[in-house]
Amino acid sequence: MKTETSNRPSLLLVVVAFAVVYIVWGSTYFFIEMGVKGFPPMIMGALRFFTAGIIMLIWCAIKGDKIWSLKTIFSSGVSGLLMLFLGTGVLIWVERSIPSAMVAIMISANPIWFVVLDKANWRVNLSNKTTIGGIIIGFAGVLLLFGEQIMKSLNGSLSTAQLTGFILLVLSPIAWCAGSLYSKKHGGNAPARVNTAWQMTIAGLAFIPASFVHHEYSTFNINHVPTSAWMALIYLIIFGSIAAFSAYVWLLSVRPATQVSTHAYVNPVIAVLLGVLFANESVSGLQITGLLVILFSVLLVNLNKYTFGKSSISCAELLKSKKEKKDATLHSYELGINK
Repeated sequence: MKTETSNRPSLLLVVVAFAVVYIVWGSTYFFIEMGVKGFPPMIMGALRFFTAGIIMLIWCAIKGDKIWSLKTIFSSGVSGLLMLFLGTGVLIWVERSIPSAMVAIMISANPIWFVVLDKANWRVNLSNKTTIGGIIIGFAGVLLLFGEQIMKSLNGSLSTAQLTGFILLVLSPIAWCAGSLYSKKHGGNAPARVNTAWQMTIAGLAFIPASFVHHEYSTFNINHVPTSAWMALIYLIIFGSIAAFSAYVWLLSVRPATQVSTHAYVNPVIAVLLGVLFANESVSGLQITGLLVILFSVLLVNLNKYTFGKSSISCAELLKSKKEKKDATLHSYELGINK
């Protein structure tokens, strides 16, 4: 009987992709802060994602990919609107009234929502103690990381805008995780780069009417944008969107969603380190403890994905493999009877 072997990506390629998502997306906090000093938030979102999406579409066309597939455009559009327009757009909106530390706390709940929403893998995720423990410990580490800022922000009373912002921040991780899982399940046969290109292009287009709703064009003057803001925008387009988001979408297609979601814990670590090195920010002993706890949580979440020896397969893949072998045995037995 002829067996089929799956073409798994090399471990090195997976590690590089994770490094890009962890480090580059962590640095975007620094560059977004630099960019919004010259661009209104929604306009910056439109310029960033639409430009990155068009560049990616041109690259896909050069590579000979089929880019004008209605099914691919639709599925990528849905996931792009959920992840980039709603997930990222909410962050930009609420940071007008809520401290960035509190925003980071809420968004760090991403891995928890991945486990909750990924119904197909409940059997695997909810039965693995190290994955659940890593998720809980990671969230606790983020609380430690921003503990001092949380206490300072809670000393005052919440305004209506802040209360609305907190409610929206509950929806933002849900939208991001729902979009990620939709992309993972409905990516189809199109290359990950094609899905990424349409996700960013459609999200970028959605930011344009949003900027009109926020009346940003009435006060925006492109001649007043400083060079630093332009440089930040270029960085966000090339590295934050084309490189990191492409790596993220590709990882969703080859690794478990809960494992990919660990970027939500590592990104704040990178953001804090960049703040210390380049923005003269200080880090307390409590925050250093938080950094160590977060890194330990990432180890726990990833541990069960690499404990099957040289094959390096996940629990889900192992269960699938066992089922395929069982089905193949039954099929061979039936053929023997029919002879």
